[in-house]
Amino acid sequence: MKKPIIGITSSYVDDRTLQTSYDNIRSVLRAGGTPFVLPNVTNQDHMSNYVNTVDGIVVTGGGDIDPTLFGEEPHPNLGLIHPDRDVFEVDLLKEAMKQDKPILAICRGCQILNIAAGGDMYQDIYTQMDHALLQHTQRAPRSHGSHFIEVTEGSLLHSISKQKKYKVNSFHHQTVREMAPGFNVIARSSDQVIEAFQSTKHTFVLGVQWHPECMTDEPSVRLFKAFIEACEKKKAITNET
Repeated sequence: MKKPIIGITSSYVDDRTLQTSYDNIRSVLRAGGTPFVLPNVTNQDHMSNYVNTVDGIVVTGGGDIDPTLFGEEPHPNLGLIHPDRDVFEVDLLKEAMKQDKPILAICRGCQILNIAAGGDMYQDIYTQMDHALLQHTQRAPRSHGSHFIEVTEGSLLHSISKQKKYKVNSFHHQTVREMAPGFNVIARSSDQVIEAFQSTKHTFVLGVQWHPECMTDEPSVRLFKAFIEACEKKKAITNET
């Protein structure tokens, strides 16, 4: 069987350049997928073609998200946004969920996934959450797990990681607030920040707030392998129909 094709979303560097971290590409390759970087094209006519072309989607990290997408004005601590990327990813995710394509949404990716499904987010956790927080923008190498998460027993993440508590890295000041309908929170940090969630309506739609593509620990490796396996199964089912 041919290796599954994995669409990887990209960030804007400026108005002329797109990029994605090679960590995203390396993690897909290592897990057995064929990486395919997606441009941020906001023409709705292309969405079904993109989703039909790939067997699964990795929604990557990056800058902040336009708060008007979930009905809010910009907070003073809102960082750089790229509206075209936001629109592209919302439309892409809606189409991918419609087709039940496997999705692994990472950091910013999990936030835009929640918004696409009808949830919202904190624009700045340090000023909008009303209790003391951990350091969620770590000052350590990207491969270092800086804080622990507690994983819900019996969840998709628990079945993948085989662990109820382990360390993850952390590079964010925004996070999911109100969970979208049809999704369950499946991991939190000790300060109750949402660290992972899964769809209850799809075969494999998983959002994580950290960056597993930058890590080589067993849970991170297993996460990408499980995602690729889900893509292979979806590809096989699609080819049968």
